[in-house]
Amino acid sequence: MRFLFSRIQGGGVLPPRPHSKQVLLSFLGGTIGIMVIAYLTQQFGLPLMMAPFGATCALLFAAPDSPLAQPRSVIGGHFIASLVGVVIAKYVGAGPLEMGLAVGLAIALMHISRTLHAPAGADPLVILLAGEASWSYLFVPALLGSIVLVVIALVINNLGHQKAWPKYWY
Repeated sequence: MRFLFSRIQGGGVLPPRPHSKQVLLSFLGGTIGIMVIAYLTQQFGLPLMMAPFGATCALLFAAPDSPLAQPRSVIGGHFIASLVGVVIAKYVGAGPLEMGLAVGLAIALMHISRTLHAPAGADPLVILLAGEASWSYLFVPALLGSIVLVVIALVINNLGHQKAWPKYWY
């Protein structure tokens, strides 16, 4: 038992606090990103908002150098995970087994396609819990909403002379 406990205690060093400029840009990015999606939803009647986009903003604006915060991962991850959610909901069901299968399959496919984006792991659950098994969900909100956030990240994450985001596109 002592061996197991010693492995889960951690022991690493707490990362340094981010600079205040990074905190401000993270705040602005998250605020503007969700505000724009909410505004577009309201103005055009498009259901662009989904809860995982809040976590996407955390990665895009607070950890923009992460592989999980690159455009390929954000857009591809949300699309693939939503595709899994729609397929499972349409053709398999929406019970506990199906929910676990959908999340596991989405993670595996994101890994294989090199589009791993942690917030997208929630997309199949959102779809299964809402009973949203429409093919249109893949495009609005998953694809269009993630593209809007990436465009906003292009502006916010490149403010300043020493910034260069994204690290890669594909």
